Amino acid sequence: MSFEAAIHEKTITLNRLCLDMCATAGSGHPTSAMSLGHITTVLMYHSMRWLPDHPKYPTSDRLVLSEGHAVPIIYAAMADIGGAVGNDGQFRPLSVDDLQTLRQNESILDGHPNPMEGFPFFDAATGSLGQGLSVAAGLAIAARADELDKRIFCIIGDGESREGQIAEALDFIIDHKLANVLPIFNCNGYGQADKVAGGQSPETLTKKLEAYGYHVTLIDGHEPEQIKKAFDEFASLSAGDEPMAVVAKTIKGWGVPSMQGGGWHGKPATGEKLAQAQEELLESGVGLTSALAGFDLTIYPPTEDTRPEKTTPSDPPTFHEAMSRYDMGQLLNTRKLATRKAYGLALRVAGHCNQDVFALDGDVRNSTFAEWFANDAELADRFVGCKIAEQNMFSVAVGLSAAGKVPFCSTFSKFVTRGYDQIEMAINSGANLKIIGSHSGISLAADGPSQMSLPDVAWFRSFATTRDHYGHPACYVIQPADAYAAYGLTLAMADYHGVCYMRTHRPDVEFIYDENTKFNLGGMELLTPGRDLLIVTAGYMVHECNKALESLDKMAIDIALVDLYSIPFNAEQLLDFANDAAGNVLVVEDNYGASLGSAVADACAESGDGFTIEQLHVKRIPKSAESEDAILKQCGLHYTDITEKAAAMLGVPVGAA
Repeated sequence: MSFEAAIHEKTITLNRLCLDMCATAGSGHPTSAMSLGHITTVLMYHSMRWLPDHPKYPTSDRLVLSEGHAVPIIYAAMADIGGAVGNDGQFRPLSVDDLQTLRQNESILDGHPNPMEGFPFFDAATGSLGQGLSVAAGLAIAARADELDKRIFCIIGDGESREGQIAEALDFIIDHKLANVLPIFNCNGYGQADKVAGGQSPETLTKKLEAYGYHVTLIDGHEPEQIKKAFDEFASLSAGDEPMAVVAKTIKGWGVPSMQGGGWHGKPATGEKLAQAQEELLESGVGLTSALAGFDLTIYPPTEDTRPEKTTPSDPPTFHEAMSRYDMGQLLNTRKLATRKAYGLALRVAGHCNQDVFALDGDVRNSTFAEWFANDAELADRFVGCKIAEQNMFSVAVGLSAAGKVPFCSTFSKFVTRGYDQIEMAINSGANLKIIGSHSGISLAADGPSQMSLPDVAWFRSFATTRDHYGHPACYVIQPADAYAAYGLTLAMADYHGVCYMRTHRPDVEFIYDENTKFNLGGMELLTPGRDLLIVTAGYMVHECNKALESLDKMAIDIALVDLYSIPFNAEQLLDFANDAAGNVLVVEDNYGASLGSAVADACAESGDGFTIEQLHVKRIPKSAESEDAILKQCGLHYTDITEKAAAMLGVPVGAA
């Protein structure tokens, strides 16, 4: 038997398993999977260097299935090979019998790739189309940084290629000369509802990729020798070579004519249709396989991991020490510094303390102050410029995280919203992702609402209400009020494994804290005790609420003020502060509702105790204003508005002395 015949024979075996497992599940995408039968077989049984019993081995080649709904073909190959599956280091070989549990509640075989459910062969959850190539690029960046001879394969659907993030990733791979990534476009001609458009034809995709700067190989995706030749060519590339891409013409439902064409996407064959499909598949093998023995497919192992052990992260300097170390000591005397600048300082410190910290930025590093990391000669090779392509940036970070890195992604908070899907998939993937949104809320004033992040706290806060795969909050939402807080919380994020979102602000603000304050994820700080009313706020609004306290004090109103800089938070501690203030609570924030105020209201409601809660937040679509003071007045969040609201809650006329 020849190599070609052996690949055909194995492909038919795997495609049969795809048909069976999807039929048992009553759902799935067998025809998409079958279009990838030959490509998957050549990859997993020949071209990839990997260890089936150690799927996370550091030097192993990686396969990212961006076309996530085609995952049954990977499950079939892993079951046939006996690849390791399981969680918490408790691995066992996947069996063919396991395939019958596809998509079941207790199964490790999710409907789309998901490493956190016990399938460590994958590095990231995929299936929300368009993201896998960016993840592959992140894996490639990490491999290059670690000096590992590691190839990253990524399979992308032709219909999927229309997603804008694919274009972002293709640009990124060219920008960073990632010759160790191979995009493989599976051109089976069909999407879900219809045929793909002409712009996604194999010929047009080839021209597009060539225009990007790729060396493109157009192949028949069911011809083993053509597939092997293309992968061998990719294996011969060296760092600095022109990146390569493969465009493969395939047939959706290969081997089963009755399931080809439209109408079969996400639809398994059952009963008589299944029996017919299995018979057709066997007939398709006639003339392609051979009864003559002779050729064994070989899975080649990766190179040995000979890297030295990682150094233990060192303890960071204090804020004062860091300011002095980096020639910023004179700024301490001003007692004012923007939180975005303190973040930049802390990021630089974190990079020096931990060799796994990487900084990614979306072409605004001179505004987020990630440039202090990028311009440091000892850290520059761990700075990854991502240009104006936020979706790609977040998914690249997922790939870096899967390779053991600690990626910090910074951009304007408003532009973080473009990556909400990518961030959710990062959470699903168990990624260790740190997101920093600068220029948050309304305080940037003059730039207007197109630059203001206003629904971000509500969106990220929704993840704070649930738990990730490690039992931690799925995301911490962090809002530092001053430079000390921003510095301390950035370092706390670096030490924590999980997703965090931190908002920083453009204006310089006065110091509230000092070296003695310790900042923790989930923490809060009682700035002022009081018996009449508790004001709860965070971030920039802490300063405005402090001004309101002065006015309220003149009215003989005793106000407590809490900086609730983290969501989630210790509800019991906050409620104790509220009870000490007669159960009256006013929440103030510079963004839309369903955010900090809703989190506080939920805590009060769940306690079962009686509280009076009012909220001040942005309740109109703002416009540009000439100053922070003007925008706060425009949105009803000026300290005079806070004063009036607090007084009204207590029935005290404004201006009463």
